[in-house]
Amino acid sequence: MRVLGIESSCDETGVALYDTDLGLTGNQLHTQMAMHAEYGGVVPELASRDHIRRLVPLTEACLAEAGIGYRDIDAVAFTQGPGLGGALLAGTAYANALAFSLGKPVIPVHHLEGHLLSPLLADERPEFPFAALLVSGGHTQLMAVYGIGDYRLLGESIDDAAGEAFDKTAKLLGLPYPGGAKLSQLAESGRPGAFSFPRPMLHSRDLQMSFSGLKTAVLTAVEKVRAEHGGDVPDNVRNDICRAFQDAVVDVLTAKTHQALLDTGLRTLVVAGGVGANRQLRTALNALTVRPAAKGRLKPPAEAVRVYFPPLHLCTDNGAMIAFAGAMRLQHAQTAGAFAVKPRWPLTDIVQPPLSGSDR
Repeated sequence: MRVLGIESSCDETGVALYDTDLGLTGNQLHTQMAMHAEYGGVVPELASRDHIRRLVPLTEACLAEAGIGYRDIDAVAFTQGPGLGGALLAGTAYANALAFSLGKPVIPVHHLEGHLLSPLLADERPEFPFAALLVSGGHTQLMAVYGIGDYRLLGESIDDAAGEAFDKTAKLLGLPYPGGAKLSQLAESGRPGAFSFPRPMLHSRDLQMSFSGLKTAVLTAVEKVRAEHGGDVPDNVRNDICRAFQDAVVDVLTAKTHQALLDTGLRTLVVAGGVGANRQLRTALNALTVRPAAKGRLKPPAEAVRVYFPPLHLCTDNGAMIAFAGAMRLQHAQTAGAFAVKPRWPLTDIVQPPLSGSDR
């Protein structure tokens, strides 16, 4: 079964082909970063127009890479949401038209489900059930995953997501768009402990997260530095701020993930989304161990956690994760499609009710 995946939710146009027998056989991606950099952020109208220009050439390149023709496609999957309305409409219209012309089923996919399942495309793939940390640009969620379509939301950011906080903080520091990755790079040259920023909701005793206050703390520090240096932020000080900011985000994400593993009893962790490529976060999560609560005087040994990441090139938005998610839904007879976009598609529409304390 060959499923073509179309991703157009924001500023990447992705087209990929997933074969349930052979795996990923074609994967084409065009990023609009250079185009949007001139404006300091994504311009929705430009994004939509560029998707329209790229979809057909990328599809042809994808099919050529896979060595098949249009008639060999068994289904077309597309990102229905969430994302930019116009960008989603470009991919939705193309996917539906292509599927209709071929007489094939069309499969709408939730963008976050694509990220959630993307580690299953790696050579070493996790087995169900597992806990998942989703850290894409606009979303930060912790989930328990028991199978395809069987997801339980454990906790999420209540304001800015981690990725948003990275990009907004980078902009405060005058870094060029897209700034999150550059901030992480500069953080590696920063001195640990030179600045100290808060860890929001670190001790809230739940799995909710917040990063907007951290961004405000960085703004306060930057304004103070500029006042002391005639309006400038010296490079070494900027790097120290980047390091302190990243330390705070990683500490919160690691602590909340650790608590999720304790609450659910799961010892397999999947990390997906663009922030999942962050080197410091990967190191911290790979070092995780979980020690269950003591029973009487007995102190149980710490248990190792198996951590899985998607390949680095599949951490950001891509068609491969949409093709794979579509193939999994097709195999599970979940193919109901519609010509519609869902820019604000709530994650709760595809997850089961949150786990109660007794269920975790």
